[in-house]
Amino acid sequence: MTHAATERVLILDFGSQVTQLIARRLRESGVYCEIWPYSANAERIRAFEPAAIILSGGPASTLDADSPRAPDEVFEAGVPVLGICYGFQTMCAQLGGEVQGSDHREFGRAFVDVIEPCALFRGLWAPGAREQVWMSHGDRVTALPPGFRAVAVSEGAPFAAVADDRRRFYGVMFHPEVVHTPHGAQLLRNFVHEVAGLSASWTMAGFRTAEIARIRAQVGTGRVICGLSGGVDSSVAAVLIHEAIGAQLTCIFVDHGLLRAGEAEQVVATFRDRFNIHLVHRDASDLFLGQLAGVTDPETKRKTIGRLFIEVFEEEAAKLGGADFLAQGTLYPDVIESVSVTGGPSVTIKSHHNVGGLPERMRMRLVEPLRELFKDEVRKLGRELGIPDDIVGRHPFPGPGLAIRIPGDITRERLAILRKADAIYLEEIRAAGLYDAIWQAFAVLLPVRTVGVMGDGRTYDQACALRAVTSTDGMTADVYPFDMGFLNRVASRIVNEVRGINRVTYDITSKPPGTIEWE
Repeated sequence: MTHAATERVLILDFGSQVTQLIARRLRESGVYCEIWPYSANAERIRAFEPAAIILSGGPASTLDADSPRAPDEVFEAGVPVLGICYGFQTMCAQLGGEVQGSDHREFGRAFVDVIEPCALFRGLWAPGAREQVWMSHGDRVTALPPGFRAVAVSEGAPFAAVADDRRRFYGVMFHPEVVHTPHGAQLLRNFVHEVAGLSASWTMAGFRTAEIARIRAQVGTGRVICGLSGGVDSSVAAVLIHEAIGAQLTCIFVDHGLLRAGEAEQVVATFRDRFNIHLVHRDASDLFLGQLAGVTDPETKRKTIGRLFIEVFEEEAAKLGGADFLAQGTLYPDVIESVSVTGGPSVTIKSHHNVGGLPERMRMRLVEPLRELFKDEVRKLGRELGIPDDIVGRHPFPGPGLAIRIPGDITRERLAILRKADAIYLEEIRAAGLYDAIWQAFAVLLPVRTVGVMGDGRTYDQACALRAVTSTDGMTADVYPFDMGFLNRVASRIVNEVRGINRVTYDITSKPPGTIEWE
């Protein structure tokens, strides 16, 4: 289902790890866009009526006989086209240019020399300028198709940026979507606003209005149930749906006993008292902890929690007499990944645990009001809806909760220890004004015991690890650089206030490209 935006950009994905960043940059500039596999057929492309098309990068080589190609419709639609890295190479190869392998590959930071003016560079780069970009290519274009001209070169690419002004076709060998190309976001804005002439009319207020109308049209007089976890995605989905259909929505909150300190009480108070949403609160902690007793394998933990969640959710739904629709907080990255990998939509009850699937016996249709949004956009929508910032601004928290932050056996005693340590850590982060600067922070109760001396006595207690990462684009992560004074203060509080922990360490590993929710 396509959002009712009148100005739309289509991004065809050739497999780059950072294709989603192209969409994020366009959304940030107020332009609606969607990512589709490069194999999309011409009929589907025409039906979408794109105002512009972007071809992403990818790992393939156009020199291979079976390398992916852009549909011919892309170049026949009469709309502006921007090729990025592999997208640029296949555009040139398909339109009569030439691509060759090269011994001079460019990976990482590089510089381009601007040699001619270009609409992509308007107000940004002038001829004679040398600009930093981010490259990731082995092959390079060695001959341009008819109608193209070179507008920038680099040490490893004689055609680092090119333009066909008449057809409004452009290509760049570098990646403007990543933060390592400092002016890349502005280059993309130039493409959609200056070249394609699109306005910055896609706003969250407009999305809210349109989505409420769509939910009402889809649901009619039907009943909707939503698995509410208290996380950002399910919370925003629930409030938006409630604004659309009111009492036709019932939320089911399955408390598996693995939440952080005070979260269950906060969920109930927020959604029952503030938003007056009909909420069923099922405390199933005894069931979950009983089934998890003695389970140490992380994947077995996940699958156990997923299976139990579905069973409890079904029980509560049956008590309500069933429903016509199931609401969940599926986001656009989930849709992209699902379509790219499986060719069809996800059937995971994503909003609570990210494992398992929607059983056919439940026979409910899905309502997924956030399926066109990225995580940062969901937060904006949540603020638009008036959801408290302590929920909408919350760090990502995995559906299995503290179960995967306690390697080894899960017991009530170990959960209590971790909850207290984690609460102290987050309390100090907030007190230092750092919570919003960090993408995710949490404590882990390590499966080791250490000897320590506290006062005049020896202790033999557990060790706790702290982690905090930052992310600019939601695709990679770096360690947050706490100063030693902060870490010493946190460690001292945890050791002094949490009985059962006598040692605290700080995890300094980073996260390579991959999922945006770290556990």
